[in-house]
Amino acid sequence: MSDTVKNTRNGAIVYDPDIINQISDAAFLASSWSQVAPVQGVLRSAGRGNTLFVSQGEREFVLRHYVRGGLAGRIVRDSYLWLGERQTRSFAEWYLLAKLVKLGLPVPRPAAARYLRSGLTYQADLLTVRLPGIRSLADRILEAPGDPVFWAGLGRAVRQFHDAGVYHADMNAYNVQIDQSDQMLLLDFDRGKFLQPGVWRQKTLARLHRSLKKIKGLDKRLHFRPANWNELLEGYFSESRSS
Repeated sequence: MSDTVKNTRNGAIVYDPDIINQISDAAFLASSWSQVAPVQGVLRSAGRGNTLFVSQGEREFVLRHYVRGGLAGRIVRDSYLWLGERQTRSFAEWYLLAKLVKLGLPVPRPAAARYLRSGLTYQADLLTVRLPGIRSLADRILEAPGDPVFWAGLGRAVRQFHDAGVYHADMNAYNVQIDQSDQMLLLDFDRGKFLQPGVWRQKTLARLHRSLKKIKGLDKRLHFRPANWNELLEGYFSESRSS
């Protein structure tokens, strides 16, 4: 894949001309698309309401506006401190996703990203190619239990990212997505980066484990048991033994 940067009146857009041959700020406005639908899912798997499915004919994308979570998001919802173009949340994630696609890792393909600068702050948006037929891990384990092969497969997929040195800042049961063949894909690489091997791997696994236990506490219908986590770990560590 390739990248092209286009300067705009208040910022810039980076995009893949193999996916979108012409781009403008309008592409990041829901009103510019013929079909718009909010991302939906169980519990909070739809995120913070800042992500939309958009399409124009056969072209389908996911449009995300960057917003803050937690207490900070109540004070400053969608503005970030300007530190340079490549340090913007949108450009950083676009280029990271582009590298992950080249590595053959299961992530959405980035189509375009932009920032709008206003003095010392900026706002940002990201457009990725929609992956058909995927749903969050939370949705998947609400539908039906996963067998040991399913959970071990998740562990092996996580290990592939870790072996490539890919740090995901918020690996949870919503950003882990499952396709129609029960294969894992990983979304939302905001604040993601490449790191040398370290304790961050264990922390990432622990974050996913906490997420699964939390959603099980919120909805007892979800099919998740302690044995499932052990099956995931078995897949994770078996990947290292086979490499």
